[in-house]
Amino acid sequence: MFPDEFDYERPETVEEAIDLLTENPEAEVLAGGHSLLPTMKSGLASPDLLVDIGRIDAMRGIDHGGGTVSIGGLTNYATIDESDAVRENVEVFAEAAHAVGDVQVRNRGTVGGNLAHADPASDLPAAALAADATMVVQGPDGERRVDADDFFLGMYATDVGEDELLTRVEFPARPEAAGAYAKKPSPSSGYAMVGVAVSLTVDAGLVEDVGVAANGIMDHGVRLDPVEDALAGTNPDEETVAAAAANATEDLEEMMMMDDLQASAEFRAQLLETYVERAIEDAATGTGLVAGPP
Repeated sequence: MFPDEFDYERPETVEEAIDLLTENPEAEVLAGGHSLLPTMKSGLASPDLLVDIGRIDAMRGIDHGGGTVSIGGLTNYATIDESDAVRENVEVFAEAAHAVGDVQVRNRGTVGGNLAHADPASDLPAAALAADATMVVQGPDGERRVDADDFFLGMYATDVGEDELLTRVEFPARPEAAGAYAKKPSPSSGYAMVGVAVSLTVDAGLVEDVGVAANGIMDHGVRLDPVEDALAGTNPDEETVAAAAANATEDLEEMMMMDDLQASAEFRAQLLETYVERAIEDAATGTGLVAGPP
């Protein structure tokens, strides 16, 4: 199918883009295009104006310094996957970026588009939560900062206003933390039926800091607090990891879990426990402490 007719603007600065969005409340932002263009072709979206932000160089690239890793909203997945700064300081986010789609998708899709679109089955939201990301959003009144825990509001809903852009994502640099992302991909699309992100720091054989979050289970990425609580201060051996993973659905309402042609809510709950255990084991291995009896 062909999309309806639309006007097209290609601003070269964030400020120009925000002015266009302010003047045109029904406009849509075009970045990598992997989510927007299919919905336009199917008729599910029919914007009067497309604001193509692809030429805003200030929103592209990775900076590392002052204890922070900053990733511009237009940075593609491949750049994140291949970045030494990200792999060495926010490993879980690099692992999630590597799990996105295929080579073509990773070379085109953008981190800002992924997080702002907030598809419940996309890979990056869980990693952003597990790594304690901060979203930097800019609008007519300037910049504001939103913790990842407060950013995802529901299915395709985030704390980004109609006249705002997600310009960059900031992470605390944690070179001591091992990260892992494990997912059960949909056989038809590659999206996550369930995906689990883990960031894990072990000191003297005990878990000092941990972040665990999931995609695909609810209508948006969610942090798994009961799993984090069960792991904190423990030796992540095989028995401990299994016991922690058993808490994966403790704070999640089953009636609110994703239930579709790909998988029932009950099956997703079973997958979640399995993939939580797998991701924790992978992260524990990355700390140099292979999961197993102490």
